[in-house]
Order: sequence, then structure tokens, then C-alpha cells
Amino acid sequence: MINVDLLKAICETPGAPGFEQRIRELVLKEVSPLVDEVRVDNMGNVITLKRGTGDKKVMIAAHMDEIGFIVTHIDDDGFLRFHPLGGFDPKTLTSQRVIVHGRKDVIGVMGSKPIHLMKPDERNKQTPITEYFVDLGLPKKEVANLVSIGDPITRDRHLIEMGDCVNSKSIDNRVSVFILIEALRELKDKQVPYDIYGVFTVQEEVGLRGAMSSAHAIDPDFGIALDVTIAFDVPGAQSHEYVTRLGKGAAIKIMDGSVISDYRMVNFLKKTATANNIPWQPEILPAGGTDTAGLQRYGKRGAIAGAISIPLRHIHQTIELAHKGDIRNCIELLKAGLLQLDKHDWRFEHTWNKEEGGKKGDDVLGFL
Repeated sequence: MINVDLLKAICETPGAPGFEQRIRELVLKEVSPLVDEVRVDNMGNVITLKRGTGDKKVMIAAHMDEIGFIVTHIDDDGFLRFHPLGGFDPKTLTSQRVIVHGRKDVIGVMGSKPIHLMKPDERNKQTPITEYFVDLGLPKKEVANLVSIGDPITRDRHLIEMGDCVNSKSIDNRVSVFILIEALRELKDKQVPYDIYGVFTVQEEVGLRGAMSSAHAIDPDFGIALDVTIAFDVPGAQSHEYVTRLGKGAAIKIMDGSVISDYRMVNFLKKTATANNIPWQPEILPAGGTDTAGLQRYGKRGAIAGAISIPLRHIHQTIELAHKGDIRNCIELLKAGLLQLDKHDWRFEHTWNKEEGGKKGDDVLGFL
């Protein structure tokens, strides 16, 4: 169904925001044989091009970075203090192994005050992230030889298969990196209607930064982001809180905290999924943002933008869980959409009437 070995390699390769060197090298190795052009821009985005037959451009964005940390202080006993890079749920950090990427990789453990030493009122409160530290099990002198302020930290977790699912750190958003690579692989020998810019972006977790710069440079007509979304179909959740459900198909983004998807792209993706018998579900995410917003806003003319989202349980925690069937369906929807972009009527629908000369369906702006 999916190449789990490749997904495992992608998820386990480190790449905190601003420190995407290793994951970028893996992406370049995998994607270079699949496209017509590859380049790396000044920010570190990997920009690939598969040429199409038409004169329009579609940009697909999948961010390479993962939530992580950065070293901010080394105390006299060799313990590290850190600042998060991206949003974390602090309660999931206790006693977790991490990797400090200094002069060489060093394994550490997230530590905090033991429950035995907590005051009664402290036991009932969530420990703030500022009270955690990293223990490398080394004296200060050895730590200072290996680690510097400003070094990145990532989680130490491997990908495993659990039933119909995969479980790993950094499925957000490495699963989208995997989906984009696999879609380009399966489209390699197919003719596509428009130029496809497959962009593996940097620094999404700290503000969509790579998507903004690359969208401005490419100036796409269409934009499709690939990212995870919340699957809250778990005990204690009410049905209206689910956002999406695991195993129910690719999610088509209607909105999130940073963007309202273009209704034309939403309708196109729904129509494409239905016509190709691809299971899908709608996604409205009340908070949080994705590269979709960068695609929509930062081209010189704006873009008709939307997103294909992968349902994910335990998001932004130590481990995350995705369904292999959903991953496959997202690959299929992306491929079908890229092959059929030129078959859709992208004109605005309106009832504008200029001095009785117009009629319903007239396009004020022309195509796009």
C-alpha cells in the first residue's frame, strides 16, 4: 500500500526549523531522478519542477521541518535549558529521550522536578515547559566540548507499524514529504497539463516562512498544501470535536486558523475525489495554520489555494499516529488533481450585470 521503509527514513531523519540540512539531503536524493529540475533557494527550500504542457503553474508545498528545540543555556552542572521551535504539549515531554545535534549527536533525557518533591499544589498543575531541562549524563566540561548555545534538539523516536497505522515522531509533516515524493514518482512518466512545482519548504512550524518566500518566487496560479490535521476521534471526544477521523480518507481543507481555502479548489478536490472513488472527508480546523496560507497570499497575484490534509492522532506530541489507508488516498487524490487541473471551470460564479449587458456566469476578471 505504501513504502513504509521510505516513510520511516523520512520521519526519523532530524530537521528542526532552521536546521533542515539532513532531511533536505534525503529529499534531494529521492526526488532528483523524478523531475525535470531541482534547486535549493537561499532559505533552504527544495524547489522541484515537472514541466507540463500548459502555460500555468501549480505549487505543491510540503514542509520538511519538525517541531523541536534550541539550546539556550548550559548550567554549571552540564544541564541544558532550551526554547521550543514550534508548538509543544509540555505534558508529553517528561522522561522522553531527545537528540542534541552539537558537534556530534548526543542522546539526552527531558527532565523536570520529581513528583516526590512537588508540593501538593504543584502535583495538580501542568509543569510549564520552562521548568524542563535536558540531562546528557555528562559533566559540564564534556558537555561544553560537544554542545553550544544555538544547537538544535529533536526527539528520539522510531517509526513502527501498529495494525493499519504508522506510529512515529514527526509524522507532522514528514508524511506529506513522503506523499509528495511518491506522487512525483508515480507521475514521472505521465504528461501533466501544467508545470508542477513540488516544494519541500522550511520553517513552517515557526510561521510558514519557507512557503512565503517560495510562493513569492514561483508566483503560482494554483496552490495545494500537504499537511496533517487533527483526528480527535478518541474516547472522551464529542463528534463535533473530531475535525477528522482516522481511516476515513483524505481530508479536504475548507479552513484553518490561517486560511479559508478557495471554494473553487475545495469543489475541485471534492469532485476529483468522488469521480475517482477516493475516500475523502471535509476538514475545518478551528486553530493552527499551514503552508496553505503562504501559497494563497504570497504569490504576486495570489493563488487559487487549498490543501489535502492527512488525519493524525496525538498531534504535536512525542509520537503521532496516521492510517496507512489515509496516506495512500492522499497520494491518489494529489495525483488525480494534478492530472485534471485543466478540466475544471475555475471562473468565479456571480450574478454581476453591467448595464444589463452581462449575464449570470460572466467572469469579471477573466480566467483566474
